[in-house]
Amino acid sequence: PCSEYMFLDDTACNLASLNLMAFLRNTPDDKVSFDVAAFEHAVRLWTITLEISVLMAQFPSQRIAQLSYEFRTLGLGFANIGGYLMALGIAYDSEQGRTICASVSALMTGVSYATSAQMAAQMGTFPRFAENREAMLRVIRNHRRAAYGEDAGYEELNITPVPLIAEGSPDPELSVAARAAWDKALELGQEHGFRNAQVSVVAPTGTIGLVMDCDTTGIEPDFALVKFKKLAGGGYFKIINRMVPTALERLGYSDRQIEEIKLYAEGHGTLDGAPTINHHALREKGFTDEALQSVEQELAEAFDIKFAFNKWTLGESFCTETLGFKPQQLDNVSFDLLAEVGFSRDQIDRANVHVCGSMTLEGAPHLKDEHLAIFDCANPCGRTGKRFLSVDSHIRMMAASQPFISGAISKTINMPNSATIDDCMEAYMLSWRLGLKANALYRDGSKLSQPLQTQLLEAEDLDVIAEASSPAQAQVIAERIIERIVTSRDRLPHRRKGYTQKAVVGGHKVYLRTGEYVDGRLGEIFIDMHKEGAAFRSLMNNFAIAISIGLQYGVPLEEYVEAFTFTRFDPSGIVEGNETIKMATSILDYLFRELAVSYLDRNDLAHVEPDDLAPDSIGRGQARLPETDNEAQQAVERMASKGYVRSRFLVIKGAKGYGKTKAVSDTMSETMSETMSETMGATSSMAAAGGSGGGLQVVETVSADPVSVSGAVQTGTDTRLGNVRQAKMKGYEGDPCGECGNFTLVRNGTCLKCLTCGGTNGCS
Repeated sequence: PCSEYMFLDDTACNLASLNLMAFLRNTPDDKVSFDVAAFEHAVRLWTITLEISVLMAQFPSQRIAQLSYEFRTLGLGFANIGGYLMALGIAYDSEQGRTICASVSALMTGVSYATSAQMAAQMGTFPRFAENREAMLRVIRNHRRAAYGEDAGYEELNITPVPLIAEGSPDPELSVAARAAWDKALELGQEHGFRNAQVSVVAPTGTIGLVMDCDTTGIEPDFALVKFKKLAGGGYFKIINRMVPTALERLGYSDRQIEEIKLYAEGHGTLDGAPTINHHALREKGFTDEALQSVEQELAEAFDIKFAFNKWTLGESFCTETLGFKPQQLDNVSFDLLAEVGFSRDQIDRANVHVCGSMTLEGAPHLKDEHLAIFDCANPCGRTGKRFLSVDSHIRMMAASQPFISGAISKTINMPNSATIDDCMEAYMLSWRLGLKANALYRDGSKLSQPLQTQLLEAEDLDVIAEASSPAQAQVIAERIIERIVTSRDRLPHRRKGYTQKAVVGGHKVYLRTGEYVDGRLGEIFIDMHKEGAAFRSLMNNFAIAISIGLQYGVPLEEYVEAFTFTRFDPSGIVEGNETIKMATSILDYLFRELAVSYLDRNDLAHVEPDDLAPDSIGRGQARLPETDNEAQQAVERMASKGYVRSRFLVIKGAKGYGKTKAVSDTMSETMSETMSETMGATSSMAAAGGSGGGLQVVETVSADPVSVSGAVQTGTDTRLGNVRQAKMKGYEGDPCGECGNFTLVRNGTCLKCLTCGGTNGCS
């Protein structure tokens, strides 16, 4: 659930956000202001677009779809307020900044409600408007009061919202337009009603903000001037706030000063001209031109020069033969090549600032102290930065916007790592006093993994780790290391069991072959496609290798099942040749359904259970099965493929005193007794598929003594089996007729028809 959406239960809305930087315009007197006309046009356009999308959306349940249609809720919002304020040269934590945010919020929601009322005049109100008319108009009037800066007179509110104070606004035109928008929204709403019960929220716009070309997300300030985005597929990339040069230009700095400030924060990306560690100094240490070129290629995107000096960049042979290091040193994760070749910590730090930048503007050349607040971020920037926005500044910015938002605001209130429980309590209390609907607190470093990171393990932390005791080392690493998972590969035995499953998916033959460990765990898969192109077959083969390697490194099969089931691409459709899976949305969907059913007992992903295919199936009798015999279980696991029997074993082992019957004197029974005595011996064992999955089940059933079977029993058994065969040949489904009670129902298209009375199950 999203914290910005706080409408009725079982409703939903589509989201859209406007990048505020797109509406920054230059005025004739060489100033900047907000393009009100363009913003109003964009709001009207997107309100109509979101209204259209109500009927285009897909919902997870009928009730959600029904209520969303009846209330027609929309989710229009904005993004990049932090970047917009920085570009204007206005601090995020300032009254001017909060006034701009409140004015933008008021203008957006007011214009959107006015547009909704205009649509209602042409198309009618949302279906549930009539019963909610007075309540909704009361809400609109309260919004309008806040836009006019009133601090009293709100209807049925216990907490007075933070009003918009237009006096002293850095953009008076924006504040005036916001008030006019609410006048129009109330006037049109009273006359025509509204097409939508909700029109606006402020969504987080996390990763999508990058696609929108935003420097900041939602209502957030910048996380840091320079930060590293963790990618889902592994690795990082550097993100620089592009508003810094724009803000410096607005503040009157020269081009030369701006360039020097920028290089101080971002770095030069090269060792050429760096202090203490440069090309000349490295050549004296034995570095060749080829090695320096390799290092320079890595430095462009590095966020610490130490990451460019390693065996992968320089080559292991260069490190061992030229620099004289041992392979064991290079494999050590704490190995610092620059320190080992003779550079001091201070020299490395100074070179690091030159190459990768300080990642902060604190201490930058030419920058005035009174301008530092404009560049304050949610967290301290870089290793040397000390300034960051207070918790109150986050909450008060949200409070400025909330009175003009239909829904709520999804925003992270960043707290430093040193925040206490009392700090958290005070943040919640302030949020309540200012009328916020929701907030989310995040203490920096409180999770082992977080998407945005401002710095790595600090140099002083490395000193602490080197000198501290084991508990102290663990504490530092647990607080600073983001994520490091090391595991070893568990290889399969050379001779292993498994099974082969042939199927046809959407007309394409697919062969799945598996390999198992001794204990029955899946360890590898092979995928063959019949008569497919060389490229596609090679792709599937290599995909199978990748999955197999992951399984052997400990990736749970459950993770692959969750990732690849329900993927949708061709070939897809009807599945032939598999007794439990009958439809698949893709080849991968079929393969991982099959593996889930066979190895994880995930019958929820199967369409048919094998035992249910027989018309005379009456259950499995699990309650009557005795406890599993561990010795027998281990013996069967070593021989039988767990996947082949779909994790279901029924082990039958000899026991005394079971199955004895009184012998009869006729010749047939005596002959059968002698024959069975010779063939069965003292003990017999057999394995067969059965049970409900999840392990092995052992049943003690067969007597150690000879068993006599009478002719009457033999005849009765033959008769019953004959009747079963005859019923199958006639097509009986095994279900009783609802009208006459006979078990003579046969398939009739998609329905069932009784051959005794002619009745049907109601659909034929």
